[in-house]
Amino acid sequence: MNSKMLTAKQIVSRALKGLATPRVANGPLAVHFCAKVAGVSVREYTTNPRVLAECVIRYYERFRPDAVWMSADTWVSAEAMGATVGSMGDDQPFGGLGPPPIRTAADVDRIPPPDPGSQGRYPLMLEALTRIVEALGREVFVVACFDQYPFSLAAALLGINEIMFKLADDRPLVEALMERCLEHGLAYARALDNAGADMLSGGDSPAGLIGPRAYRELAWPFERRLIAGLKSATGKPVSLHICGNALPMLADMAASGADVLEIDHKVDLTSACQIVGPEIALWGNLDPIGVLAQGSVAQVQQATRQALAAVQTCGHRRFVLSSGCALAMETPAENLEAMFKMAAMKPDYE
Repeated sequence: MNSKMLTAKQIVSRALKGLATPRVANGPLAVHFCAKVAGVSVREYTTNPRVLAECVIRYYERFRPDAVWMSADTWVSAEAMGATVGSMGDDQPFGGLGPPPIRTAADVDRIPPPDPGSQGRYPLMLEALTRIVEALGREVFVVACFDQYPFSLAAALLGINEIMFKLADDRPLVEALMERCLEHGLAYARALDNAGADMLSGGDSPAGLIGPRAYRELAWPFERRLIAGLKSATGKPVSLHICGNALPMLADMAASGADVLEIDHKVDLTSACQIVGPEIALWGNLDPIGVLAQGSVAQVQQATRQALAAVQTCGHRRFVLSSGCALAMETPAENLEAMFKMAAMKPDYE
């Protein structure tokens, strides 16, 4: 198969479907790294749709990945739902400022219905995605982050410590808030689909802190509902990411309905292939700090070689080579280039 006959978008699409590809599909999670490539501050990247889009385009022009990501931080939906967000410096990501906005059931009732066209930074993100799709969308696979799954979004609105107490003391409040988070997640992700995203990605990392049983009882049902709603409404692949060693929850994650699981570097890739089965795509999972940011080119090559060998030995055809989580801004260009060169190898399982 001649790689020149396929676009980068087609290579990723084929990889997600388990079809033969001329080389290993790739798409590291480049977010604030794009700002570094373009020489602008994270604040500019996070608050200006033209700048965000230009940073992603500059990153693509510099490294030519198969997939690019449209994301700002993990507080876009929380801001749209009433959280006060901001940063402590020009190159610091946005986070929550001040006390969490939700304390009581009455606070939940005051959350307005979702309107991606007007609330918070939703319009900014939609404009940035539109610009990225217009510039790259014919050739490049565009992943749009709809931010957080319901449990993680609820944790941002209640506060991570408070939601842990409420799980035991006031489960109805947590679930009522998660229902509102589900509404916003569905509305925002559908708007991203309308703006041209090829895949819809969300994170649920705080759900990884509550243990497999609580995850299965509380976070997982809401993940399933959000994923089912998006697949029915959009027909686009939907991805799920939980940071850290999610291996104890991986079987449930695989049963969530997600088409793609974004695997952190702490998850053993061979075990992941065996647990999730052949019908689910894995996206990962090089260590973004210890290897890609702080390792040598030789270490990047070795880690990439090991990841590809694990997937190929398991015969797992649905795979996209990536960082296990977002690239650090200080990632050396030569390390990223080394990863891309390894991805250019012909897959053994074609």
